[in-house]
Amino acid sequence: MNKTSRTSITMPATAKQGSIIEIRAIAQHDMESGFRYTEGGKLIPRDIIREFTCTYNNVEIFRADFYPGTGANPLIIFTTIATETGNLEFRWVGDDGYEAVNQAHIMVS
Repeated sequence: MNKTSRTSITMPATAKQGSIIEIRAIAQHDMESGFRYTEGGKLIPRDIIREFTCTYNNVEIFRADFYPGTGANPLIIFTTIATETGNLEFRWVGDDGYEAVNQAHIMVS
């Protein structure tokens, strides 16, 4: 990973089976579009988060692709159905080897 980043997940810790839950995921990452120049005239290399995925008990439930127009610290909000107790894994992948992973547990009753 070429940069340090901080990720944050907001979602319920418990839910009733079959209920819809909202998940908010954010990665604090200084995005660089690759279209700007330094004061000295050198092109600043592109450095963006390119992909976000979420798996629920190792099954992919959400995916998003990002492009240079995406702002820094992208906030992703999506919903899923609470089917069973388990773990959700959130993965951000970007340029220059950037990768950040976060996990959350949900108890379904």
